[in-house]
Amino acid sequence: MKIRKLFTAAALITGTLLSAQSAFAGDKIRIATEGAYAPFNMVDASGNLIGFDVDIANALCAQMKADCEIVAQDWDGIIPGLRAKKYDAIIASMSITEERLRVVDFSDKYYSNLLAFVTADGSNIETTKEGLKGKTVGAQRATIAGQYLEDNLGDVVNVKLYDTQDNAYLDLKSGRLDALLSDKLPAYDWLETDEGKGFAFTGEAIDIKDQIGIAVRKGDDLKGKFSEAIKAIVADGTYEKINAKYFPFSIY
Repeated sequence: MKIRKLFTAAALITGTLLSAQSAFAGDKIRIATEGAYAPFNMVDASGNLIGFDVDIANALCAQMKADCEIVAQDWDGIIPGLRAKKYDAIIASMSITEERLRVVDFSDKYYSNLLAFVTADGSNIETTKEGLKGKTVGAQRATIAGQYLEDNLGDVVNVKLYDTQDNAYLDLKSGRLDALLSDKLPAYDWLETDEGKGFAFTGEAIDIKDQIGIAVRKGDDLKGKFSEAIKAIVADGTYEKINAKYFPFSIY
């Protein structure tokens, strides 16, 4: 599955590089998530942040005995906000990439991701480069899926990028997309809903060795503290319980 997401170089280098500072000052940790990436992070009818990422964040904070606040932040500004010290960590299904590692540190992974194509039932689209030639294929902007499309298929398909995953789903449903390339886990969740009826995974999943971690500022000791807490909740069964709430298979 953010999983998953790849920022452009321009977004990553925005702002002045700030010196690292431990987020444990005052025993308060502010954690950012997107709030628009079901089932990992979303907003319920009461305006509360919920989802797998949020549950993992709360479990890690309990394990560390830390006082945490989880806040919503639009995806495009989520790394600049971390570097500007608006919050201390990002738990938002963010893929660990070489580009991001130049400007932030990451904890150990807390789940793994594949990419997959989604098409309408009966479309008979082959998700090979030749089979997709001339098709319109969508993905969320500034994500691993979007970057994969541009790098590997941009010379043969019409690539459409969206500010949110939900907007990509809307265009797929309306017929403005022939196919959607997505992190597999959020797409799996969407296909299980009424909104996803009439659509299905097509072709083989794309294994890009994607691991999802917690981003913190360069040099912040939260990196090690979160990594140790991840190991602890995996070992004591807390992670398994959260996983089972969202998926009938392990995503670790």
